[in-house]
Amino acid sequence: MTKFRHRGPAAVLACVAAVATVAACGGNDAGGSGGGGGGGDQVAVSLITKDSTNPFFVAMQEGARAEAEKDGVDLTIGAGKEDGDEQGQVQLIENAIAGGQKGIIITPNGPGVNSAIEKARDAGLYVIALDTPPDPADTVDITFATDNFKAGELIGQWTKGQLAGKPATIALLDLFNDKVVSVDYNRDQGFLTGMGIDTKDKQKNGDEAATGNYDGGTYTIVCNEPTGGAEDGGRTAMENCLTKNPGINVVYTINEPAATGAYNALKAAGSTGALIVSVDGGCDGVKEVTDGVIGATSQQYPLKMAELGVKAIADYAADGTEPTTSPGLDFYDTGVALVTDQPVDGVESITSADASKICWG
Repeated sequence: MTKFRHRGPAAVLACVAAVATVAACGGNDAGGSGGGGGGGDQVAVSLITKDSTNPFFVAMQEGARAEAEKDGVDLTIGAGKEDGDEQGQVQLIENAIAGGQKGIIITPNGPGVNSAIEKARDAGLYVIALDTPPDPADTVDITFATDNFKAGELIGQWTKGQLAGKPATIALLDLFNDKVVSVDYNRDQGFLTGMGIDTKDKQKNGDEAATGNYDGGTYTIVCNEPTGGAEDGGRTAMENCLTKNPGINVVYTINEPAATGAYNALKAAGSTGALIVSVDGGCDGVKEVTDGVIGATSQQYPLKMAELGVKAIADYAADGTEPTTSPGLDFYDTGVALVTDQPVDGVESITSADASKICWG
């Protein structure tokens, strides 16, 4: 297992991950004193998430706060104005450095934050990424995340099984089209790999052949459209795809809010029967599996990410024990499970009823 060495002075740190209580440049929600070095023996840490509205990050925040209180961590929470707001996150990183904090937990909004993370580590802060591994992975000390490629692969395998050889007319509703983020390409490329579609560069969306064969039949990729990970973005992206080809029967979505938007666009257009797949596993998304809106989703565990991360940092603060990555990976894998009520032979899954017992949001 890989172990990332902290490059700054021997500072201790704390706590992991969560969301968005504040918006943008420098907004924050202090869990303890909220100040620089923290009060007493507490370790002061900033949690900087992508935005303050996505239920995934809200759940993460709740888990982190609970673990921080348990472990005596002085937690400050900040977030970008929206998913993709790199400058807002940079400002929050600068605030943590200026405040003399010991660590930063961040769900990076893109490569534009990398230099600020490097500056923080050079200043002695211990930096953990959550949910989205930066590129390169060693930009931070360690990442706690879902194996997003596997998450995509699972919904791709499920889609292939459901199609049973029928032609696939595919809409790919991604996160961005103006920046490269690992969670974006890993889920997209994992989905296509699960379908059995040849991908040219697994770190780049949209470079595969527009037509060809998947495992069992033929495919056409109609579009790669950005959604920003939001419901309105998902609807707009789906509408754009339908103008190119109204016969879409497979819709991959970056997350469940985007899936909801895509479904509403399909419904408004009078298009029925498309297989919609996604990644998240929040309670709203699990209910949409139950209701037949989403055919299958890969469930992530943001509470687990936060709890494990905070505990790992508290241990580091106490005795210098550093967290290590999962075998064969450059991050710590917090797990994923396929959720569907239409199981496919050979693809392990859980029902929406079971997923509802462990969902978040």
